[in-house]
Amino acid sequence: MLQWFQDVWEGFWTVLVGMKITWRHLFTQKVTLQYPEEKWQLPPKSRMRLFMAYEDCIGCGQCARACPVQCIYIKAEKRDSKAPAIYAANGQPIKLDVSVFDIDMSLCCYCNLCTYPCPTNCIYMTP
Repeated sequence: MLQWFQDVWEGFWTVLVGMKITWRHLFTQKVTLQYPEEKWQLPPKSRMRLFMAYEDCIGCGQCARACPVQCIYIKAEKRDSKAPAIYAANGQPIKLDVSVFDIDMSLCCYCNLCTYPCPTNCIYMTP
């Protein structure tokens, strides 16, 4: 009879020890988000996808020169002198017509170095 009480107590005690972790985490903040509706706040220097606003590009090629893996390809031609003046969003005149602006995302290392030298901020990282 004494052995039976010891077995019951041992079973009860092992359940309490196992539930200690469950009770500890029951009242803490949840770490799971419902993804499409809720998103994590990304830190400011995080690595994201590149985005290019073509209408603001002046064709200077500084982003391609700053890229350490040369994944940005730009082909620009001088605008005709008779063509009407076009300005970027920051007011800088666009003197070159950009015919090709390609970013090879398979080569991109998401270092964000191409976004800093751009004078019109037309290339940037998106979340």
